[in-house]
Amino acid sequence: MAGPGGGPSRRSHTKSRKGCKTCKRRHIRCDETFPQCRNCTKHQVRCDYMDSPTAMMPESPQSPQQPNLLWTPEIEATIELWRQTGEFPFPELRVYPQPQWRSLTTVDLRLVHHLSSISNEMFRNRTSKSTLWTDMMPKFLSIAANHPFVMHSILAFSASHLAWISQSTETRNLAFYHASLALKGLHDGITNFTKLNSDAVLASSLLLAWQATDWRGWASLVTGTKTVIQSMQPWRHESLFADYIAEHTPMPNRHFMNPISTPISPDARRDQLNTLVDIHASLTRLQPYLVRNDQESKWVDQLKGYLDRLRASNQPQTPEEQFNQLYALRKWLFWVPISLLAAKRGDVNVLVVLAHFYATALALEPMFPDVASVFVADLSLRPLEEINQLVQGFQDPRYDSRIQTMSYLVQFPIDMVSSYKTRREWLRQQTSTVPPMLPPAYALETINLDIENQIAQYSYGQSLSPAFAPSPLTFLPPGMASSPSSPYLEVPRSVDAYGAAGSYASTSSYVSTSSYASPMGSPATVLPPYSAPQEHAFAFGMQSGGYPSGFVATPIWT
Repeated sequence: MAGPGGGPSRRSHTKSRKGCKTCKRRHIRCDETFPQCRNCTKHQVRCDYMDSPTAMMPESPQSPQQPNLLWTPEIEATIELWRQTGEFPFPELRVYPQPQWRSLTTVDLRLVHHLSSISNEMFRNRTSKSTLWTDMMPKFLSIAANHPFVMHSILAFSASHLAWISQSTETRNLAFYHASLALKGLHDGITNFTKLNSDAVLASSLLLAWQATDWRGWASLVTGTKTVIQSMQPWRHESLFADYIAEHTPMPNRHFMNPISTPISPDARRDQLNTLVDIHASLTRLQPYLVRNDQESKWVDQLKGYLDRLRASNQPQTPEEQFNQLYALRKWLFWVPISLLAAKRGDVNVLVVLAHFYATALALEPMFPDVASVFVADLSLRPLEEINQLVQGFQDPRYDSRIQTMSYLVQFPIDMVSSYKTRREWLRQQTSTVPPMLPPAYALETINLDIENQIAQYSYGQSLSPAFAPSPLTFLPPGMASSPSSPYLEVPRSVDAYGAAGSYASTSSYVSTSSYASPMGSPATVLPPYSAPQEHAFAFGMQSGGYPSGFVATPIWT
């Protein structure tokens, strides 16, 4: 049928009703790709497609094109008020200076809200020092006020956690999007490194390293962090991270990019296996006292199963193999404490269980000499000391006999603190008297070149939309196995535990379809459950709606 001018008829098309404002203004069809549509990406303009919280929620379980950010009506109302007033909902965190909240999208505010609500809960219950990261979040947010790449690092960290607990590929896309911007900003920050931006460079390096899922990406970021800390020594006391720098300055001759492993003698290997037996025995002694503590019991089972797999596996030969075998423990150290502490607060049973998780990180350090000190052990020392002190306080006769008994079950964690400090001090003395045989530490220029190579390796292009352009973090389409080369937090493949609006699914269970060919595989490998299916770690003794503060109940996956 001819058109009005006698030519061919116009092809009909479906009108986009949820397109971004830019596409509507230009009268072109928006493909509604999140977080940036293709047209906006092509013309290098900011896409406002994610400004509406309702647009981010899938209309049905069959149409999950948008990230699952676990929205609730309460959170939506809180963030809407936040947008209107510009007032941070968590004044107790004392974030100063505060970012220009009105310049952030609704989705960005949701991501900030997620981490801030967790940190606020930990501060309110005086348990923030018992975790790896919540105590530092206010500092990160303060620095992000003047450094956008730090804000992108925070948003990536938050989206990575939400992707992990919601099992949403789209949320992982969002983490990739922000991480790509953070990586580019970190590159520029190192290029123009000064005293004024040193805290920002350090903050972004830490946040991105915490999300690393492969050895090479992690080693690059950690080596950069080490170099930044060394460069900050003249003004370290003026840094917001002065305490962190004092506690976490790496050994002078540790080179994490070295692909050659440190040899371990048969006697040392025997000692390592005996250490695994000792940890296992301490956990076994603990279990009879947790018969009424379902969540804590299951995490003890998980940890015992992990130790069994380490005993059955071959000794790791390279730093990459060491990284892979420690990866599951590392992930637990970041997320299990915030789950159990929020659910049970200062409960002595929770504290004793967490003490064993942290003590395991310290005890395994000799078994993984090339990566463990910075990857898990140094991070775990301070929270373990905090927990040991809290638990020992329960030995007071004012508490009932059961609580007093529990407080004596941290003897193994206490011993691990002592032995770890002794090893570390001995090593520091050795490195201060023996000249390093390895090449000198990387300069900032070398680190920046390494970041450039990393960006090139992951095909970082003009487009920042991971939905259709190659992501610098090697995102793979749904259904494909995840590549261990992606340096950001992996999303385990499992049954989606949440409905379309992020509501709690009471019938969810852990399902793993991946094969398990070796005792410890790639960090992308999902560990099968050791006992009963995983439940929601926040569900103990509370309704599924979450905390009054908006701290959403979340499951923890292996």
